[in-house]
Amino acid sequence: MLTIGILGLGEGRSTMSAALNSKKYKLKLVCDRNETVCQQRAKEFDFPYYTTDYQVMLDDKDIDVIAIYTPDHLHASHIKQALLHNKHVVCTKPFIDNLADAAELLELAARTGKKVFVGQSSRFFEPYKKQRADFSAGVIGELITVESHYNADHRWFLEKKWALEDSFKWLYGGLSHPVDFIRWYLPDIEEVMGYGMISSNGLKAGLRNEDTMHFIFRATDGRIARVSGAYTGPIQPASRESGMSCILRGTEGASQADYHELRYAVTTSAGEEKIITWGDATLKHYFRFEGQSHHAGEYQNYLEYFADSIEQDWVAYPDIREGIGTVALLQAMDKSLKTRVPVKIKEILDVYGL
Repeated sequence: MLTIGILGLGEGRSTMSAALNSKKYKLKLVCDRNETVCQQRAKEFDFPYYTTDYQVMLDDKDIDVIAIYTPDHLHASHIKQALLHNKHVVCTKPFIDNLADAAELLELAARTGKKVFVGQSSRFFEPYKKQRADFSAGVIGELITVESHYNADHRWFLEKKWALEDSFKWLYGGLSHPVDFIRWYLPDIEEVMGYGMISSNGLKAGLRNEDTMHFIFRATDGRIARVSGAYTGPIQPASRESGMSCILRGTEGASQADYHELRYAVTTSAGEEKIITWGDATLKHYFRFEGQSHHAGEYQNYLEYFADSIEQDWVAYPDIREGIGTVALLQAMDKSLKTRVPVKIKEILDVYGL
């Protein structure tokens, strides 16, 4: 059993539930600079062991793994400190917000021999796990293309002051989920082109960055993919449109995994058409809190996957290199939104010597 500490108790709420319900971890300590949040979590989970000082967690020699759920601009510093204190690291997406920090983190991970895992939780949700298993088994044949989207009615975000700042971008906070699906199936993306806009709802609220985006990707082998996201308007009823979907089209079949609906559809190479849904027990595993705003089941799935990688000494993906590659892709997408021309990923990586 591994001992874990959790830094950042907003999103880290899901990780607390995951760790406390896992047989592979012992939760030792949680940390947030806001003591009121610490007290809320202590009461919610009946877990009184918290600190507002990250250094206390770093200095605890019993802790094997630190899971980081702090604001994006703090990730690099918090990962660096964890590695320097001989801890394995789980960090939520996006991995870092500045590729200037990437080379140092790569060197530190190699020097310390500690594993770094990026918490792309959607890969660990039941429909996407099933889709990946079918793909790996050759159920749809050779992959032709990938299509993914994440659309959500997040107009309530527009009431938050921080959402109207220059630093807030739905590209990183929302679209990074479907972009990760593209990277999962087409890891060698060479070039991206995209357009974006601020919707009338976003303009009225004072939004600074795009809330509606469409992108096309081209891999080194010529295959293409697309990703879309719209965040400040209604979406279709769930029976018609999932908030987030990943579609694979192959030479012999096709599949679609849908997020909140716990729904998976596949046309197999034998011509069989199937739609699979999961029941209440699975739903309760994933969504343990009010509504579907937190999805602790995915976090438990990926924490246990990471535990296996540590104990059996294999690479857990997305690892540090894949995390950096995804950030480079997102930065290329960001650049394309501004320039309105295709951007090569290598151009971004070359700037930082990666």
